[in-house]
Amino acid sequence: MDNPHHRHIRSFVLRQGHLSDAQSRALEAGLPRWGIAYQPTPLDLDAAFGRSAPKVLEIGFGMGGATADIAAARPDTDFLGIEVHGPGVGNLLKLIDEKQLSNLRLIRHDAVEVVDHMLAPDSLDGFHLYFPDPWPKKRHHKRRLVQPAFVAKIVSRLKPGAYIHMATDWEDYAIQMLDVLNAEPALRNSVDGFAPRPDWRPLTKFEQRGLRLGHGVWDLLFIKR
Repeated sequence: MDNPHHRHIRSFVLRQGHLSDAQSRALEAGLPRWGIAYQPTPLDLDAAFGRSAPKVLEIGFGMGGATADIAAARPDTDFLGIEVHGPGVGNLLKLIDEKQLSNLRLIRHDAVEVVDHMLAPDSLDGFHLYFPDPWPKKRHHKRRLVQPAFVAKIVSRLKPGAYIHMATDWEDYAIQMLDVLNAEPALRNSVDGFAPRPDWRPLTKFEQRGLRLGHGVWDLLFIKR
């Protein structure tokens, strides 16, 4: 029997969801071209993208709409997206084809294992985490992705001067994120407290609806010292 102390707590539940025909076709055609298979060895990011350019990691891109928009608006930057859910991966692959994007690569695997084994120290210029699962019940807070050990792991993969950008629409999670990021000695806050939404992060339909209903959204922007 496995020792439970040797297994990390997963921050996601694997909900496969229903793949549309278009998403299925995109997975079949797009993964061989834009996907990167998980491997327990360091990834050569420049080779994976076919060029030398700033590299930004995003964990949990959902259906990929915002990710595709960001990649389209920042063609001089390469974006590596990690997501476990098939419909989201398929949808972003479809958007890559529709928008003719060449600066996106996707890994369908547990993000913690990818960061642990595939990303070298000081290899990233930025990190995005948008609207992660808030695990709202207090007994589930330990499943939240933003914890001190995880942030330290991400920071170790960032170059000096690289940024961390997070956003959430759960206020208590936003406060936890701010506390965890403030407590990481290798980071400094770019502002005093929460940050204005940067121009590069588009408003999602879900977010626009929440704002109309008076719900808050909190952005955090930290820089590695």
